[in-house]
Amino acid sequence: MSSAATLFVVGTPIGNLSDISERALQTLREVDFIACEDKRVSTKLLQRYEITTPLLTYFQHSGRIQVERIILRLTNGESAALITDAGTPGISDPGGKLVAAAVAADINVVGIPGPSAATLALSISGLPTDEYVFYGFLPHKKGRQTKLKEIISSQRTAVLYESVHRIEKLLNELIEFGAGDRAIVVGRELTKQFESVYRGSAVLILEKLQADKVKGEFVLVIAAA
Repeated sequence: MSSAATLFVVGTPIGNLSDISERALQTLREVDFIACEDKRVSTKLLQRYEITTPLLTYFQHSGRIQVERIILRLTNGESAALITDAGTPGISDPGGKLVAAAVAADINVVGIPGPSAATLALSISGLPTDEYVFYGFLPHKKGRQTKLKEIISSQRTAVLYESVHRIEKLLNELIEFGAGDRAIVVGRELTKQFESVYRGSAVLILEKLQADKVKGEFVLVIAAA
């Protein structure tokens, strides 16, 4: 299949730069340009594998004009790879908007599978994974309590992301809403040098996090009601 006029959605490492497939590397070398979230982050990956493909910034606050520029280049016969800072584009990041625009423009979209913090956390959680709901990042204010109540009452395993600034708040909210003894797995900085996995109740994990004074990005897997 020709790569012309194709948008490749490429999964990249979530931490350890060795976690990338040969197919992903080949794609990044062969496309005409790469749409990335942050050039500073993506350059580290490309330099590691001696890839010199030009980078173009596409991130959360990129407006309609940037999307149109990318789509125009694709419709003119170029090929592009869409990557995010970490993981699979479109999963809790704005990549889905560009993919939707490409589909609407009848541009070929091809996925190159790769890492995802959500599925990695599920795979090591030990909790039921036959059915689960992914919530991404919860709203900071409006709608947050509604989502929390939905998670706590759900009959499916819940997976969500949280930042270092709100992880303690989230655990306290789970306790406040009556889920303090629910089985939870919290992954911090997964695949990176100082990754940590905390298992237990919200009460116990909160104590451990406060004692360790940890920083980083978090993935939570919460047992069903």
